[in-house]
Amino acid sequence: MSEAETLALYEKTGALLRGHFLLSSGLHSDTYLQSALVLQHPEYATALGAELAAPFTEAGVQVVAAPAIGGILVAHEVARALGARALFTEREDGAMRLRRGFAVARGERSLVVEDVVTTGGSTREVMQAVAEAGGRVVGVGALIDRSGGAAAFPVRYAALATIAVPNFKPADCPLCKAGSRPTKPGSRA
Repeated sequence: MSEAETLALYEKTGALLRGHFLLSSGLHSDTYLQSALVLQHPEYATALGAELAAPFTEAGVQVVAAPAIGGILVAHEVARALGARALFTEREDGAMRLRRGFAVARGERSLVVEDVVTTGGSTREVMQAVAEAGGRVVGVGALIDRSGGAAAFPVRYAALATIAVPNFKPADCPLCKAGSRPTKPGSRA
C-alpha cells in the first residue's frame, strides 16, 4: 500500500478532517486525522496493520504496544500480522502506564505503534513505559506521520504516510486570531 493509497483510505472514510482543531499535544491545526473512522472498517484495519508490520518482520517482535485509545486497533492489527501479542498503555496520574494486568518480560522485543504521530510525545511515553516494564523497544511505527518527518526516535521508525501539516501554539494560532474556536476530536482529556 503506497502513501497515496493510505491517504486515500483516510479521505474515503472521512478520517481526514479540515477545520480548527485542538490536538492531543496542545497545539492547534487546520487538519485532523480521525483514524477511528478508517479503522472501524476491519478490512482497512487489517490491511493498514499488515503494511505497518512489514518493515519490522525481521525484528523478532514479541509484543506490540500502543497508547490508548487511538493506538489500540493499530497495535492489535500489527501484532496479528507479526504473530505477536498486543497491549496498550493508559494514563494514570498523568503518566502512561501498563495497566489491566499487561506485562512485558525483561528483554522482550517490543514495537511501539501509533495511529498518528504529531510531535512523538505519546509515542515516547509508551516507549518509556515499555522500557520501565523491562521490554526492549526495537522499533516505532505509525499509520500517519503528520510531522512532515520531523518526529525522531532512537530506534527504527516507519510510517505509512508522511504529511506536513502546520501546527500552531495557541498564542500564535492564526485561526484563533481570526475568531475561530478549536474543537477537540481527540481522545486525550
